[in-house]
Amino acid sequence: MAGVTPKNKGTKQLFKNPILEKLTRTHIAVPITIFFVYAGALLYWNIANTSLSIWLTVALFFVGWLAFTWVEYLVHRYLFHMATYTKMREKFQYTMHGVHHEFPKDKDRLAMPPLLSVTISTVLLLLLRLVMGDFVFAFLPGFLVGYACYLGVHYMVHAYQPPKNFLKALWVNHGIHHYKDGEIIFGVSTPLWDYIYGTMRDKTKSAA
Repeated sequence: MAGVTPKNKGTKQLFKNPILEKLTRTHIAVPITIFFVYAGALLYWNIANTSLSIWLTVALFFVGWLAFTWVEYLVHRYLFHMATYTKMREKFQYTMHGVHHEFPKDKDRLAMPPLLSVTISTVLLLLLRLVMGDFVFAFLPGFLVGYACYLGVHYMVHAYQPPKNFLKALWVNHGIHHYKDGEIIFGVSTPLWDYIYGTMRDKTKSAA
């Protein structure tokens, strides 16, 4: 990210108000638990109160999960890395994401705060219910589980050393995004959309 030098230690206060500052921080387990519980409750409602078949439920669940990976990519690329040509946009972008690029090891800011987690989940439920009807009770759980898995991957990539298996690529990709080129590799939980949209690293150029 232009103008931001990563620091492997420390943190930064974003708000003078202690309540607002507290709301910007969370333990990773809190939002992950919220998303899994929310998804489980929706699936229970789906089973108890809708006529969706098990196969349609499973299919919609995985469509929801895939949809999340697409949204993850788009939000990271176009919102978190928006052009900062005004002071207001610069402040918004830094508060939302720039601070993470400056302090990538700050574990308290590796996930969305719980209040926002619940709010976004509920807004999505209400909006998608209008569009999808009962399908939302199978689709949204997949979306939320995808979100929870993204949070888990993002946390592990920043907090732990990479494993010695195929998952190591996720550590390598996100490390390139943070420490070499913040304008490529926007997918965290999967590089799928980087390949589709052409923002994956060019290994030929890297080798050169």
